[in-house]
Amino acid sequence: MIYVVTYDLNRESVRPNIVGEVKKTSWAKLSESSYGIETDETAAQVLVRFRKHLDSNDHCFVITLKAPWDGWGPKDVIDWLSKRLG
Repeated sequence: MIYVVTYDLNRESVRPNIVGEVKKTSWAKLSESSYGIETDETAAQVLVRFRKHLDSNDHCFVITLKAPWDGWGPKDVIDWLSKRLG
């Protein structure tokens, strides 16, 4: 399954290792705080993994990504998405 994981870290004093959690999967950076990830997990399971890096005032969403899609960005990200989503 391909997901977009997007988060907003509010009033952070120390940046949590959320990017380390992203890198446990196949991934592509879509924007400053949004990543495409590939995993066999459900969206709920992915959120559980990310929640441990978040404070109660942070936000995180795990959204299923599937074709059709379109975007403008770095070639490596377009290639990553194209390979997985056609």
